[in-house]
Amino acid sequence: MNSRVKMNPTTRLALMALLVAIGTVGSSFLWFPVGIAKVDPLQHAINVIAAVLLGPGPAVAIAFLIGLIRNMLGVGTILAFPGGMVGAWLAGYLFTKIRKTWAAAVGEVIGTGVIGSLLSVPIAGLLMGKKVGALFYVPSFFISSFAGAILGMIFVPILLKQRMR
Repeated sequence: MNSRVKMNPTTRLALMALLVAIGTVGSSFLWFPVGIAKVDPLQHAINVIAAVLLGPGPAVAIAFLIGLIRNMLGVGTILAFPGGMVGAWLAGYLFTKIRKTWAAAVGEVIGTGVIGSLLSVPIAGLLMGKKVGALFYVPSFFISSFAGAILGMIFVPILLKQRMR
């Protein structure tokens, strides 16, 4: 996909709220274990969708709100913030520069699977009391973000076709 969808502010806000709701509720149903981590690919799919349809700023806001609500409900961890937000921003940034959906997917995988996982190590140590090696979170974050990025790449064209009707 080569261009971001034009929409009025009310529609943008409604889409953001819908993506937050889907990400919050959907994470309870669509997850799988990888090692000690609970992998949530839907969050990463939403990051790709938001990055393409809305841009980096709204994508980061959506990732933050999903992480916040999940943490408030007791179904998420503090590690949702570095992974989700960095991945959302990089997905939006790369899509803005390259204008291809695959660029958003690559940004999500690098942002969450590599950078976010490495940022999670000191956060886990300081806030969760878990001392782990530098690469401890990389496999689970990478698998989750890769699966979600693929889902996002599948859903973006479908959503854009629906928008054109």
